Amino acid sequence: MPVPGPGYSITVRVEAPPSASAAGDLTSAVGRVGGVITAFDVVESHSDRVVVDITCNAVSANHARDITEALEALPGVAVRKVSDRTFLMHLGGKIEVTAKVALRNRDDLSRAYTPGVARICQAIAENPDDARRLTIKRNTVAVVTDGSAVLGLGNLGPAAALPVMEGKAALFKKFAGVDAWPVCLDTQDTEEIIRTVQLIAPVYGGINLEDIAAPRCFEIEARLRDLLDIPVFHDDQHGTAICVVAALRNALRVVGKSMADCKIVVCGVGAAGSAIIRLLLQRGPADVIAVDVDGIVRADRPGMDPNLTWVSANTNKADLSGRLHDALVGADVFIGVSAPNLFGAEQVATMAPGAVVFALANPDPEIDPLEAQRHAAVVATGRSDYPNQINNVLAFPGVFRGLLDAQARGITDAMLLAAADALADIVDGDRLNASFIVPSVFDAAVAPAVADAVRKAATAPPAG
Repeated sequence: MPVPGPGYSITVRVEAPPSASAAGDLTSAVGRVGGVITAFDVVESHSDRVVVDITCNAVSANHARDITEALEALPGVAVRKVSDRTFLMHLGGKIEVTAKVALRNRDDLSRAYTPGVARICQAIAENPDDARRLTIKRNTVAVVTDGSAVLGLGNLGPAAALPVMEGKAALFKKFAGVDAWPVCLDTQDTEEIIRTVQLIAPVYGGINLEDIAAPRCFEIEARLRDLLDIPVFHDDQHGTAICVVAALRNALRVVGKSMADCKIVVCGVGAAGSAIIRLLLQRGPADVIAVDVDGIVRADRPGMDPNLTWVSANTNKADLSGRLHDALVGADVFIGVSAPNLFGAEQVATMAPGAVVFALANPDPEIDPLEAQRHAAVVATGRSDYPNQINNVLAFPGVFRGLLDAQARGITDAMLLAAADALADIVDGDRLNASFIVPSVFDAAVAPAVADAVRKAATAPPAG
């Protein structure tokens, strides 16, 4: 099922004979082993040889080696160098700090630094809230991780998590103008993480928790929300939930169903799955069935942690038992944030007519999207090479832009639901169809719309 993509893009520099068939031989060799050529550039030409850069997408590091070997096996061809374009992008990191003010002369220096800066320090000491107005706190977010649940790769630790956190910071800046900085902590002790974030919080206007394993992430987030006077947002939970609720609202519009009539199966009850369930329940579905590695979550299951206990008490009204395949029978919606290749088209066929399948495990979803499409009316994944990519970048930049603009001191479900509605509304009736239920991550309307909705929800007077 995997297809070549830019995540495994390589540029191979080769020497080849200057024959009329050289270009065709090289491109055919790449094609025979399943590579997809994206660029072909002649960089040198001589009477006895040509030097060519062939850029192509692969499906894995092993596949990239297969492509290189296929080229080198051609008569008269020599591979000079292979460049992994993903590694090249990360050389030296992906973000930097730049000054917002000019330091051209002594006067500038005297205002930006000593002696003038002392006046700003005194003003903040007299009124601590001025830090939001007079420092980077106004527009800065900490992206905090302990490296215990990096992407789908597991417990890689803080150093290996840094490239992800850098990327997150770059996305904050690109899509919402938010200055974010990676904070990768060399501890996986819950108390140390909470205390460390509490100690560094004066610098930031918000905390984005990232790639912290469940169930510790629930306690860390809950306690930091109580301790801090700035919003704490666990993107693996709430960013995912916002995007799923938005996409599902539009998918149900496509199939002509009401949330109140839908039986929804959520597979995976970790950070993302639990948050999805909690936000979905605010929309009043007929029932939600939670499924994990041990089967359907029921109230009588022994040894559940507090998160699973809450889930069991608020889902499975019909008291179903069994495995995932049993839960799918008659279900209107499947939402997977779990593991690859858990079921096939035959199980989708047991779902209700007009079924919606969100198979969001990455990089390989719970079901091959092409298999799901045999019986489902709407299919979404987390992948960029299929329609309906559900990606957290649709949510978190705009959410934090709105929180920072509102100078919010916390975050509520009302703000999360406002973000979901704003995201769903970007896909208007003229564009909505089974292959387009969420906007592109590059749609310039996304972040401003989400930000505006969150800001309004954050500044709205309390109900009642």
